[in-house]
Amino acid sequence: MPHFSKLAFLDRDGTLNPDPGYLNHPDQLALFPGVPDALSRLRSAGFGLVVVTNQSGVGRGLIQPQVLPRIHARMNELLLQAGGVTIDHFAICIHRPEEECDCRKPKPFLLHQATQIFSASIASSVMIGDRISDITAGKRAGCRASVQVLTGVGQEEARKMLSPLEAPDYQAADLGAAVEWILKTSQD
Repeated sequence: MPHFSKLAFLDRDGTLNPDPGYLNHPDQLALFPGVPDALSRLRSAGFGLVVVTNQSGVGRGLIQPQVLPRIHARMNELLLQAGGVTIDHFAICIHRPEEECDCRKPKPFLLHQATQIFSASIASSVMIGDRISDITAGKRAGCRASVQVLTGVGQEEARKMLSPLEAPDYQAADLGAAVEWILKTSQD
């Protein structure tokens, strides 16, 4: 397992790829424009790349568990085809919200688990996502920054924010703009 001193936690659906609603086949996966370049820029800046995704479709019986690795292999294939880098780790919660598990965002469990896997500093890491649950997970975990992208349901979610725990440190049009801000404000 590679060692990274910091991680970029990335929501999947709505952040890296369009969300068709319960993505359940690799052929449904397409990356947003600019995603491979943005991820390459994060890697060049020393970030490990960790997708943190709630996939309640598995718990609901809408997605077969064995399909998720194929979808994620397809994501890495698309990233490589575009000359980019691959995702280092996929952290997945398959539970329905009503199960009240410890791993579903906005809880920070999967973020903390990934920092242990890679021996990374949570305080140097960042969270990027389109939903309030992504922002809240990053803040609860202790990330340096939680950035909201306005792709996916980001614009709709931005209108709902009420508490400081739900407010992003920065709002960006897309992943590329989020990465630009992260690198510009980097402490390293």
